[in-house]
Amino acid sequence: MDVFKKLVLPNGSQIQNRIAKAAMEENMADLEQAPSEELMRLYQAWAEGGAGLIITGNVMVDRRAMTGPGGVVLEDEKHLDIFKRWAQIARSKGAQVWLQINHPGRQMQSNLGQETWAPSAMGLDLGKMSDRFNIPVEMTQDMIDEVIQRFANTARLGEKAGFTGVEIHAAHGYLLSQFLSPLSNKRQDQWGGSLQNRARILIEIVNAVRAVVSPSFTVAVKLNSADFQRGGFSVEDAQQVVCMLNELSVDLIELSGGSHEAPAMQGQARDGRTLAREAYFLEFAQEIRKVSNMPVMVTGGIRRKQIAEKVVESGVDMVGIATALALDPNLPNKWKQGKNVSPELNPIHWKNKTLASLANMATVKFQLRKLSLGKKTNPRISPLWALILQQVTMARRTRQYKSRMRNGAFSS
Repeated sequence: MDVFKKLVLPNGSQIQNRIAKAAMEENMADLEQAPSEELMRLYQAWAEGGAGLIITGNVMVDRRAMTGPGGVVLEDEKHLDIFKRWAQIARSKGAQVWLQINHPGRQMQSNLGQETWAPSAMGLDLGKMSDRFNIPVEMTQDMIDEVIQRFANTARLGEKAGFTGVEIHAAHGYLLSQFLSPLSNKRQDQWGGSLQNRARILIEIVNAVRAVVSPSFTVAVKLNSADFQRGGFSVEDAQQVVCMLNELSVDLIELSGGSHEAPAMQGQARDGRTLAREAYFLEFAQEIRKVSNMPVMVTGGIRRKQIAEKVVESGVDMVGIATALALDPNLPNKWKQGKNVSPELNPIHWKNKTLASLANMATVKFQLRKLSLGKKTNPRISPLWALILQQVTMARRTRQYKSRMRNGAFSS
């Protein structure tokens, strides 16, 4: 099937083709946690590249809860003009542009100096690196209510800024994913126990968001197809959550998988088949598609047009591409011109899987930084060198973030 065929969403809006620039965490905010000039240049490149849908990297609903110190935050109107410019640039060639809105929960590094919230007081198990994350505080009812309202508020502001939708991040081990997983949610109240209770916060957030945005504004959800951990959130759980979301005004489900503890979103398929290896959540997406009333998008490793076409032929509606678009933002245009291009990074075969995961993310961020400066990408960058550069950058941004939080520089 042609990946350049339009997709009409349940809310009536159209996406001009089936290729989505999936979210990657850029960590390129300015010192006020607003979109920077570098971020604008990066999204200009993606806008001109031809993807029908552009999903931003994490936009945080609370500046006290960050996936990284250079993250973008949208919690009030203080920098709304900058967000308007970001939306205008990203939409300049006709793409739909959605803010991915998120709260990290327990996946926030301890050196940021903020209190960590989670459904239960259970820390991350990352072996020797576990101490980089605090044991979280078990969220009270008031905290849960606040987070629900923060998601709704950020969505409302996103629409006001000119974005065409939001994607609520309930995957990759972040807060909403923590509520969904029985491994991280040990609560005995209405927010824990049964899957219906564990999914309650996601359902409440979708309803709260939908209540404050217009019917034509897209509301999507990013969901783990599975945790890839024994006893965790399973494919059957994901199917049941999708059935719950079918009853709400959700316009698209994006499927990915994994978390900091099991980073399957960067991994390889269990077998050696090319299709499975390159579209490693496709098998799960096909199972979810059987029960979903809304369009389904799959993200994970896709870099060739033939594979993208097979994914769409299989019944999946959208193809999410991340790393390949970090290497070549013009990839959709090249595919449309008939060029057989498939950008990729060298695989990282380090024994320490956590370090390998960090190095993989660092090599992608190295490419994003190059694009943001108007320079050519370098897929052959040494993962070790990329990781060192990333750690230096993160250390500097962490000092800046902590200093500004301490001095109350972010108060409205």
